[in-house]
Formats: sequence, C-alpha cells, structure tokens
Amino acid sequence: MARPVPETAAAAAADAPLGGASAEPAGWVCLGAVAGAQGVRGDLRIKPFTASPADVASYGPVSDEAGTRRFTLTVREVRKDVVIVSAAEVRDRNAAEALRGVRLYVPRAALPEPDEDEFYHADLIGLAAVGEDGTVFGTVRALHDFGAGDVMEIARAEGGQPFAVPFTREVVPVIDFAGRRVVVVPPDGLLDPPDAEAEAGEGASE
Repeated sequence: MARPVPETAAAAAADAPLGGASAEPAGWVCLGAVAGAQGVRGDLRIKPFTASPADVASYGPVSDEAGTRRFTLTVREVRKDVVIVSAAEVRDRNAAEALRGVRLYVPRAALPEPDEDEFYHADLIGLAAVGEDGTVFGTVRALHDFGAGDVMEIARAEGGQPFAVPFTREVVPVIDFAGRRVVVVPPDGLLDPPDAEAEAGEGASE
C-alpha cells in the first residue's frame, strides 16, 4: 500500500524503536542517511530509505535537515545495505566522514506521484487515526518495516505509549487525504485496558 519513502520518519523510522522516530521538516522527505566515508576521494556510504536504493540520487540535489547544505549525488555502486555515491561538494575523506549521521532530504514536490493505491509514507504522517465509529485513537506518527510488512505507529490521543497496527487493507481500510484521516480497525484485544485483577495479582506476588 505504501512506498517506503518516509518519515517522519517513516522509512527513516524503519530502524528506530517504536516511539523513537523524529519528525521530518514539513514538506521534505528523507531519502537516506550518511553512514560514513568510502575511500580517500570523499565518496559517501548512504543508508537508503527508498524503495530502490539508487533512487537516493534520482530526485535532484539533496539537503541536510536544516536546509543549509546541498549535495549533488552520483551513484557509484549499490551494495546490500548501502549505496556508494560521490557528491560534487565533498572533496576528501575528512569532509565525507564529517557528514556521518546527516540525513538527506528532497522537497516532497520533487517526488513523482505514486501509483493508484500507493502512498508515500511521508504523506501519511500526521493524519488522524479514527475508528469506524469515529472514535479518535490518535495520530499517525510513523511507518516501520521490520521485515514482515509495514506497521503503522499511532501516537495515542490521550498520551502515553504509542501503539502499532499492521498497515493492511483489513486494518486500515480507509485513507482519506482530503479529510486528513485514516480509519483503523484494531485487531481484537489490542486496545483493551489492562486487566486490573491480573495487575493486582502481580503486585501481591512481588
């Protein structure tokens, strides 16, 4: 349903623990992060957050989170977990190593429109998550892919720990961009309150 081009960190959030994603600058999408230097000429190792790893260089120059530095990337090699790129603005290994950890962004407008029934993760962040009866559960905070399919993380309206649901048509049957909401059908038991008797029993045994 969704293209893994994030997040908030939706894709950027893919490696973050639940509740640990950070928000992207409004109107920008994170394509990857600098993992370190490659060689002595200033090439960069990029951890991609795109569906196709080489797409980190496909949408024009990228910027850092503050928007103060721009880099024109050329893909040199695609490896299992990283993409090796050169940047015209990075001339040596020291300069490349200094960029370790920097996330790389493009304007949302630079991305092609997704196909029908596909969505960019970044477009889902911030939408209200409501039940079929209109109950407000919270707000979409991030999307993750831990290897078994996309998971939608929802920040609870009342605060506290976020919860996650499978991002499938059965669990998220409606995505309403005009209404700024998604309809969520939580799996049975997911949102049940804690069993007071069980908690009391656990406290008595301590």
